[in-house]
Amino acid sequence: MIRLGTGRLNRVVAVGAHCDDIAIGAGGTLLTLCRARPGVRVDALVLSGGGGEREREERAALAAFCPGAELRLTVLRLPDGRLPAHWGEAKAAVEELRARTEPDVVLAPRTDDAHQDHRGLAELVPTAFRDHLVLGYEIVKWDGDLGRPAAYQPLSPETAERKVRLLQEHYPSQRHRPWYDREAFLGLARIRGIESHARYAEAFAVTKLTLDLGE
Repeated sequence: MIRLGTGRLNRVVAVGAHCDDIAIGAGGTLLTLCRARPGVRVDALVLSGGGGEREREERAALAAFCPGAELRLTVLRLPDGRLPAHWGEAKAAVEELRARTEPDVVLAPRTDDAHQDHRGLAELVPTAFRDHLVLGYEIVKWDGDLGRPAAYQPLSPETAERKVRLLQEHYPSQRHRPWYDREAFLGLARIRGIESHARYAEAFAVTKLTLDLGE
């Protein structure tokens, strides 16, 4: 596999339409990154779930997924499944996030995600973070919209297992979902690992990046 480094990462932005999106799509990557770079700043924005059980779950979960990081999390109260009807509020939240940070990498949903909330947020991110590396994470679900990703973050077996444990531990409100289980999360990580010559991996879509192959 061809490996490209990003240099030192000091600031990361992670956005999700719902509580648990970031952890499902990029939890292993956050664990890997935060362990390697203690003190990294992580600015996270979630558009829905604020003010109740879901926000409490999200705060505890992202604290666990970002060990040693300077975590700044905002959870809004936009209605789940209704992002197109609240486009202006979502856009304002993304732009406000952009105004307070200059990230080295942005973790966001994929622009071709089948869920309208995920897809809508993914479309907003590049309009605010125009000159940044945006990695579009994937979320396994009923729609069966997984494709052929372009970028991979290998995960150690320990990290892959820890991601699954944290998802089960911190999001009890989601355990009733038929796809929310160890086999689904670890199975996808194993497939992405096969594709990237690793045991496990998380995969991302990349719509645009600039190479620096000179001195």
